[in-house]
This record gives sequence, C-alpha cells and structure tokens, in this order.
Amino acid sequence: MKAASKFLSAASAVTLSAALVVPGALAVQFVATSAAEAAVVSRVEVSGNQRIDAETIRNYITIKPGKAFSSSDIDSAVKALFGTGLFSDVQINQVGSTLVVKVAEYQVVNQVLFQNNKKLKDNALAMAVQLKPRGTFSQATLDADVESVKAAYRRIGRDDVTVTTQVMQLGDNRVNVVFNITEGDRTQIAAINFVGNSAYSSRRLSDVINTKRSTWLSFVLRDDVYDDDKLRADQELLRRFYYNHGYADFQVVSAVGELDSATNKYTVTITVQEGDRYTFGDVSVESTIPEVDGKSLESVIETRKGDVYNAKNVEDSIIALTEKVAGSGYAFAQVTPRGDRNFENHTISVVYTIDQGTKAYIERIEIRGNDRTRDYVIRREFDVSEGDAFNQVLIQRAKKRLEDLNYFDKVDISTVPGSQPDQVVLVVDVVEKSTGEFSVGAGYSTGGDTSGPSVEGSITERNFLGRGQFIKVSAGGGKNSRDYSISFTEPYFLGRRIAAGFDVFKQTRNYDHYDSDTIGATVRFGLPITNNITTQLAYNISQEKYKLDDGCTTDGVYDPLKCNVSDAILDGIEQSPWIKSSVSLGLVYNTIDDMKNPHEGIYANTTVEVAGLGGDAKFVKITGRGSIYQTLSEQYDLVGLISGGAGHVEGYGGGDLRVFDHFQSSDRMIRGFAYGGIGPVDDNHAGDHLGGTTYFNASAEAQFPLPVIPESFGLRGAVFADAATLYGSKVANDLVDQSSVGMKLRASVGLGLMWASPFGPIRIDYAIPVKKEASDDVQEFNFGISTRF
Repeated sequence: MKAASKFLSAASAVTLSAALVVPGALAVQFVATSAAEAAVVSRVEVSGNQRIDAETIRNYITIKPGKAFSSSDIDSAVKALFGTGLFSDVQINQVGSTLVVKVAEYQVVNQVLFQNNKKLKDNALAMAVQLKPRGTFSQATLDADVESVKAAYRRIGRDDVTVTTQVMQLGDNRVNVVFNITEGDRTQIAAINFVGNSAYSSRRLSDVINTKRSTWLSFVLRDDVYDDDKLRADQELLRRFYYNHGYADFQVVSAVGELDSATNKYTVTITVQEGDRYTFGDVSVESTIPEVDGKSLESVIETRKGDVYNAKNVEDSIIALTEKVAGSGYAFAQVTPRGDRNFENHTISVVYTIDQGTKAYIERIEIRGNDRTRDYVIRREFDVSEGDAFNQVLIQRAKKRLEDLNYFDKVDISTVPGSQPDQVVLVVDVVEKSTGEFSVGAGYSTGGDTSGPSVEGSITERNFLGRGQFIKVSAGGGKNSRDYSISFTEPYFLGRRIAAGFDVFKQTRNYDHYDSDTIGATVRFGLPITNNITTQLAYNISQEKYKLDDGCTTDGVYDPLKCNVSDAILDGIEQSPWIKSSVSLGLVYNTIDDMKNPHEGIYANTTVEVAGLGGDAKFVKITGRGSIYQTLSEQYDLVGLISGGAGHVEGYGGGDLRVFDHFQSSDRMIRGFAYGGIGPVDDNHAGDHLGGTTYFNASAEAQFPLPVIPESFGLRGAVFADAATLYGSKVANDLVDQSSVGMKLRASVGLGLMWASPFGPIRIDYAIPVKKEASDDVQEFNFGISTRF
C-alpha cells in the first residue's frame, strides 16, 4: 500500500513537472523563432571570393545591415547568388551580429582545346560544346559537352568515337579544358532491307529515302551515314510516297538500325504495311458560310473522281479553296477534307467542308537558329505577316517553301499563345546547312569539231552572304574549247517574288579551219504564274568573232588550194564581228516528281527570241520542247519517256540569215548522228552541214534499273528510238545544195546507260541509224553530260 502510494506520488510529480516544463520549452522555442523572424545584423561579411568583388556579392542579396530579415530572405539570397552562374557553392549563416556569406567560385575557362580531331575541325566542335573561353567551368557542363562531341561525330558516321577530357589547372582559379578524341573508323550501312512491300520493289523504295547503302562512292556522296533523325525523316518520305500513289492505309510498322560491332556496319530494316490502293470516289465542296457557294468552288479543286488517290492533290485543293475563299473576304475560313473509304470497291469519297473558323491573328513571327541566313530571307517565304489572320494552310505552304530553298537541314514551325486570347506567336526554328559547293568535273565529248576531253571547275553559293542570292563562277575547257561564266540571281527582286539575275560568259571554239570567239551577257527576270508555270523575260547581247586558220590563207586571203571551206561559212566569217541583240520570252510548265530521278510528270518549255534591237542580227526564233515521264511498272521500276521538240527561225528586214544563226543538229535532237551531221549541206561539196531553219524531233524511251548493280550506284539503263528532221535554209541559194534543203526524216534506235554521278548526270548512248541520207555524218557512240531539262 505504501509502495503504491509512493508510485502514485512519483507519477504525480513527473506529470506536474512535465506540465511545467513543456510550456516552458514551447515558450523558449517561440522566443527563438520570433528572434529569427526579426533578426538584424550590423554587417555582411563575404569570404571565399577570388575574382568577384565582395561589394558585387552584397548587391546580389537583399539583406542589408540594420534592417530586419527572415529565413525566407536568406533562401532568396542563396538562390540569387546561385542564379548568377558564378558560384559552385553558397552558404549564408548568422554569427552574432554578422551575416557571413561564404562562396566557392566556379573556375574560369581559359582555353577549350581539341586534340587528334581530323574529320571535324576545331570551329565545328567549338560550336557543339557549351564551355567557352572566359566562361565558367563546371563538371556537369563538361560531361554534357562530351556527349555533344560524340553526337557530332555520330552525325558524320563515326559512332565508335571515344572522348576523354583533361582539366589543366593554371592557377588564379583558371583552367584549360582539353578534349582528347579518338575518332575511330567510319561506320557504314551494309544493307537496307524492306519487309512487307509488294506494290513497289525494294530498289524503288530505296530511291525514295535519303539513307543509302554504303558503296565505293559513299566517301564522296556521304549519304550512307546512319542517323536516327534521318531514319525518322525517311519514314515520312515513304508515307508521302505511298499516300501520293493511292495507298491511303499505308503504315511504317517499324524502322530500326542494328550495328554489328565486329564490322562497324549497320543493317537497316524497314517494315511496311502497304494496304490497298484507292481511287477517288465522289468529290464535292460544302460550305457552312451562307455567302459562300460550295458548288461554285468545285472548279478549283485538283481531285477528280476516278483518279488514283493522291494526298498531294488533296493538299493542293485545300490551299486553292482557302485562297479562293480568303480572296472573297473570309480570311479566317478553314477548309477541312473528310474522307469516306469504301473498302469494297477501294474508293475514297472526299468532301471539302468550308467553315468560318476561329478568329486568330498573328502577333509576331519569331525566327530562331538562323545564324547566317538573314531574317527577311525567311520571312518573305510567308504569305502572312504580323497582324494578319492566322491560317494554318498558308503556314504549311511557307514551311514547304523554306524546305525547298535547300538552305536548311530542318524547318519546324510551331505556335505559342500571344498576349491576347485571339493572338498567336509563330515560332520558326531552322537548322542551317552548308550552301556552298566547289566542284571539279571532267568529261569527254565525241560530237563535232570540238570533240575531245574537257574539264570544268565551279564555285557555287546558293545563299550568298545569307541573303538568299545565288552566285556561280565557272571555268572549263578542252582540246578545242574554253568557257568562262559568272551567274547571279536575286530571287526576290524589289521585294517581290520575281527572280532577277544576269549571266556573263566568254566562249572560244576551234573548228577544223576557223576559230570563233564569243563574249556576251544576259539580263533575265523570272516570274511564277502558278505553282507549275513560270515565265522568263531576258535581254541578250553578244559579240561573235570568226577567223580563218592561218593555214587556210595566203597573204591574209582565203586560199581554196589550202583548205576546202564552205562558201556559206566563208560568207559568215566575212561578216565578223557580229553583234546580236535580242529579247526572249520563255514559258515553263513543270510537274516532274523528282528532277534528279524523274518517274512521273510533264516538263515543257517554249521560247520566243526576237533579235534586232540594235546589233546586226535580225530574226525571230521559236523553239519548244516537252517530256512526259510515266511509270510503266511499279514493281520493276520501269519508267517510260516520250519527248519531242520543234523550232523555226525566220529572218526579217530584207537580209539573209547567217549560217551561224541556223539550227544545228545534236544528240538532243537525234542520237546516232554527229553534231551538225544532218540537214542542208554546202554547194561546193566541202561536206559542211549548214544547219536548217526548221526542225522536228521525237523520242520514245524506256528506263530501267540494272540487275545486280546496287541502286545506290545510281546506274540505270535505257532503250530508245529517235526520229528527227532538219530542213530549210536562208543562206544565199547559190551557197547551199538545194537537193538537201527539203524535209527528210532520219531515225535511229539504241541503248543507253545513265549514271547519277557525284559530278553530275552522265550518259552513254550507242545508237544505230536506221534511216539516213547519203550526206549525213554518222556517230554511233555518244558520251557526255546528261541534261534532261
């Protein structure tokens, strides 16, 4: 009982003590907290700083001597000092009446050095890293820069690059940063495999994508570099290709690249699901805007019932409808296509719905990433500007224009909210690419008096000084020829979408018995009429000088006993020097799908040239040429080509045309015959062809890939048949054999080999004339640069 009593007494004492002590503790804590909330210091002491002045550090914090501060003020001061990026560590403590600010400064980078790098120059690597001379050093930034250097090497096919670093202490808190690089071997692409494709051959699909298999030409073309971003872009190219050829259900199931570390080669496998091919069903236009009649707009759309489904034609129709409705005063109208698939008959009916759309305006256009290209070069590709109505269709059109400039590796356009609910900001992000080219090429011409080897070098800049201007300087020559030229083009003359430019040239030719020297210039203006039609107006002036070889003259006078030269050519030489001043107007229609590797489309041009605005020449010359490409077999990549041309020249003003103003035949007119090898001939039996005033020509050709040869080599074969006639003459009747003046048909058949080489398209043809005249000059073999258009 006593024990229990004592325990209760003790428990009561403890309880009473706790009751007294705890409130006391709370009171003490409260007093301390209150003191912290209302602390005041008499001075701020800074330590640890070496480069940064103490007063500068004091200015970054809001705590001042004699003024109360709280713990949140200390937190803000710490954040402010870290936010300067100058300090690796910051500590702030109160010691009595002193606030002690202790800092650890980042070291300063004196130099950033790269060692053992050969494939990438120092300036390219310096742009890739964040560490810069006179900037601050941190280990985190250095680690990130190592990955950036590796990424730069991966973009040029050096996946096994290794990068180590060295930080050299220089004293005074300064360091040199050294990147030691082992570049390793260049990775290659051993194979590109397509799985699931049946409508198109793997060879054809390889032409569509930009990633190519490694070949002996890869060291020049550099198109066999594996890159994940590039492969993703290739997937989009495949989608667009299939969508534009009727396969609306097409999907890329997967696209992967696997690296074999033993061989350092990638194998790329692209698995596709093609789906069925569709044609257009019913096509109509509906409008929810009362004042806009959808039926009346059907004439502007480019999709027609029964045609193979084509996504590009749908996009073009949306643009055409948008522009038409906007031109009627509905700037915010939106055109939305609605497709209705019929899986039984494989048709897609399309209804274009026109709605009023949400009112939104472009507050501003921000351009980023253009270190070299001027802002206005990018802005002028937009049909909208600040303050205009926002229209997604016109924005996408601007994106395509920017991509077509070939100034950028990548173009992205996004939107962010503006300062008002009805305003948006366009953000244009670009990644620039090299736009300068230096090329040297060689060839061998087998046609005419100027046959023989030749070489040409040129320097081209597509984006001169970042102004979007084109400039090219070239020089070349061969055994009997020399050429020099300079060209300049301003694509937006006077701020309008008019291309203005000039060409200056000098040409020298050495023929069998005479030489020619021509110097001239052209001033030209080009204007797009539609997306497919352009026109060009030009003024041309040139001076031609002709001179007989010294071996053909006696005392400076032509001696027929030494040389047998046509009287018509002698007459033309006697008129030397000859000044030709003319204006020309050209029209070009172009729907070719790929100018480098055409499979479908039409290319046609016609030109009218009138000479006589001063000078000695007086004539009207009309020429025209057209080519139609059509894929004959998708599976075997067989392409058909039908082309033809015509021309006529007529003098005026009472004088005869010079022989040098007549048309001369060439391999572009008919193959199997020498340059200038058909048509009217001279009357003194010198064997010279004088050219004609009129020509017609036609050609049919089938192009196909070569078996066994990898598609990345760029080799294709062809079989062809040509026909042409060149007739008529305006030289004096007594100088030309009248029996050769009439219209007489020539024809030939042959085989061709085409190579899309790094030096330009090259073609070799072997043609056999099957219809010819006795006076014709035959040349079965022809080798030279191929210019299709």
